[in-house]
Amino acid sequence: MACERHYSPVDRLFLQADAALRTLLPFSGQPSRPSPAIVQAENELDEPTARHVAGLMRINHTGEVCAQALYQGQALTAKLPDVRAAMEHAADEEIDHLAWCEQRIRQLGSHPSVLNPLFYGLSFGVGAVAGLISDKISLGFVAATEDQVVKHLDNHLQQLPANDDKSRAILEQMRLDEERHATSALEAGGLRFPRPVKFGMTLLSKVMTKSAYRL
Repeated sequence: MACERHYSPVDRLFLQADAALRTLLPFSGQPSRPSPAIVQAENELDEPTARHVAGLMRINHTGEVCAQALYQGQALTAKLPDVRAAMEHAADEEIDHLAWCEQRIRQLGSHPSVLNPLFYGLSFGVGAVAGLISDKISLGFVAATEDQVVKHLDNHLQQLPANDDKSRAILEQMRLDEERHATSALEAGGLRFPRPVKFGMTLLSKVMTKSAYRL
């Protein structure tokens, strides 16, 4: 019978460093699923439209960087093994989104945000603190964060040009996954955050989206 492998604190720090490098270095994250964009035709976009779509995809890529860091920070400090495993599994699924967004950004002739290392560090710290407080808070933070992501994706889907089938396919699949992550976190015992807390998270997310769109 296979048993769960137990890592020392030092081992976990090295694993976190490896996860950070795989998140931040170009093309280092290996998706487990092919991009939904593969089966879609590449329709020509004029330069201003392509630049706008690249900005939207850059926001989504940075959001996935933040999600990776959040999950990794929570996994580091989660108290219950099943919660830690759930965080690590969610982080693995987010790698798909990370890779898909980066591929699309490159196809549009642009690059990921130069601010990603900063956002990774901040999100990792938030996740670690949430995990230290309690697993219930940690799971609640996941649910609230994923709710924010779904709202961003809905907004971006409305802004995409009608003929950009590749970007649309990616964002639609991401939306399905993120909604499932939020539901799973609540079902696992996550705290439903009150409206003022969610409002504060919304303000912070606006700082990220505005800066990532341009940089």
